[in-house]
Amino acid sequence: KGYYFNQILPGDSAVVFAPGIVSVNGRFEFGVSFTPDLKEIYFTGKRKGESSSIYFSKLIDNIWTDPQKANLSNGKKKDEMEAFVNHSGKRIYFTASDSKGVEIWYATRSGGWWCDAVKLDSPINDDMVFYSNEAENGDLFYKNVSKGKMYYAPKKNGKFPEIFEAGIEYGSHGFISPSQDFMLVDAKKENDKTKDKDIHVCFKKKDGAWTKPINLGSKVNSIFNETCPSISPDGKYIFFSRYDEEGGIPNIYWVSTSIIKKLKE
Repeated sequence: KGYYFNQILPGDSAVVFAPGIVSVNGRFEFGVSFTPDLKEIYFTGKRKGESSSIYFSKLIDNIWTDPQKANLSNGKKKDEMEAFVNHSGKRIYFTASDSKGVEIWYATRSGGWWCDAVKLDSPINDDMVFYSNEAENGDLFYKNVSKGKMYYAPKKNGKFPEIFEAGIEYGSHGFISPSQDFMLVDAKKENDKTKDKDIHVCFKKKDGAWTKPINLGSKVNSIFNETCPSISPDGKYIFFSRYDEEGGIPNIYWVSTSIIKKLKE
């Protein structure tokens, strides 16, 4: 019952989110997104030997429905993952992939659900891309897999006609803050490829450039890989995956965004 599945709210130390409901033993989970009213959750789930699927649950009459597959592409793509509901709540972006490639797709809200999804018509999809999310002004940020860098596309008249490098020194699975004043990324410690991935933050400087990625520290990161960060619509919590389950399977964790405020100060 209630917001966030009635979980005990986390402080500045990360804890598993909704164990047995969202974080299920034996299943990969990553890529969390809520609708702006916090009454719908979307996350990626995958069991060994299965395709990746976007799961969703709705808060109806103060009770969450059992998570089930969203099937946003209606079977057009083998794998669906990394959903992001934009700040208006009227569009959902996600990564769609099959043997032909990895692309950004989206669907628009129609009544209480989403209309059939389509491929985003933009130079974004000229390369292999994933993990897209919007700033409050509509600019779309994503990882260009082919080039191994974070990119963004300014929104112009409802479209994304141009793409640019974001200027982040290193890191992937970037998640932009609503006002674009900081970005979360997962990255190797100090960009050392021999170490596990941690969640980092990059702050926007006055000249428009980004700071180097700053590690969020041991209360968020661990000896395991941490990936796919996102921020709740109310700005209070960071969600991410930690590959700490037996067999190297990730669970979803959450932690207060207070750590970001402290690092910025």
